Amino acid sequence: MGPGDLKQTICSLVPDDENVLVGFENSEDACVFKINENEALVQTLDYITPVVDDPYVYGKIAAANSLSDIFAMGAEVKTALNIVGFDKVNHTYEVLSEILRGGNDKIKECGGVLMGGHTIESPEMFYGLSVTGMIHPSNILRNNTPKIGHVLVLTKPIGMGILTTAIKRDLLRDSTTLEAVKVMEALNHLPSKLLKEYEVSACTDVTGFGLLGHALETSNENVSLSIDASSVPVMVEAFELADKDVVPGGTKKNLKYLNDKVTYVGDASKYALMLCDTQTSGGLLISMNEKDAAEYIKRVEDLTYGYACVIGSIIPREERAIIVY
Repeated sequence: MGPGDLKQTICSLVPDDENVLVGFENSEDACVFKINENEALVQTLDYITPVVDDPYVYGKIAAANSLSDIFAMGAEVKTALNIVGFDKVNHTYEVLSEILRGGNDKIKECGGVLMGGHTIESPEMFYGLSVTGMIHPSNILRNNTPKIGHVLVLTKPIGMGILTTAIKRDLLRDSTTLEAVKVMEALNHLPSKLLKEYEVSACTDVTGFGLLGHALETSNENVSLSIDASSVPVMVEAFELADKDVVPGGTKKNLKYLNDKVTYVGDASKYALMLCDTQTSGGLLISMNEKDAAEYIKRVEDLTYGYACVIGSIIPREERAIIVY
């Protein structure tokens, strides 16, 4: 669902319990429930349809995508449950086994444990995880608490929605497919863990709503996000494919929804479609101290394949939540 439709659907479902530290009323990445003074549960659920042909790789990407919301909150993964819709008419059970193996490998990579799951027969394949993490209640990273003067760091490139659409249409070069897979498989675990050493005021991950959609959720009534479009890392071939209208429907929905929420300065509107591109297993969007950002980017260089960079800053509130120049 697009961000506008989703907000309208869940607006009346507000959790009412004093132990709910983070609900879903502010479109956070995961919910947080306080257990005691030192422990809180962090929970999320996500799944995707296939983005590549290889079932093992698909399983890894889907799991990385699901696990990411835990890391965006600054938490550690503890357990996970599989969520599967399997098309047994067109695929063998060996395919399902490979999908689950890929997912389990990613769960183990970040120290989590697979505890089971649920599978149904479905004409359209999907796979993902319900994930539980743990965090100290005072260490939660929120998505909408950025500090004026902090810079915006993005750890992965955008354009993945366009590239996965091209993969499905067999339009992508093998070398670009391999690069896209490498980025989507990469967990946000260690980049999130390192944030504990720096002054961070907000964090989210960039997924279905695109960079600008998740940036909007990072804003509040006191701040706007100023984004330098030319600094945003973009996957190779993405612009070329976008010019040929190899664009997912979700990206177009994001663009329409964000149209009156973004100010484009000069010719920056030429980047609008790309900045709204729906992502799978995207990077972290972090609001952090400018002095810390340079060191952090250097430390995560290998983890992010050199894509992590500063893409903007947090400024006092202007007429619109996002300014792109």
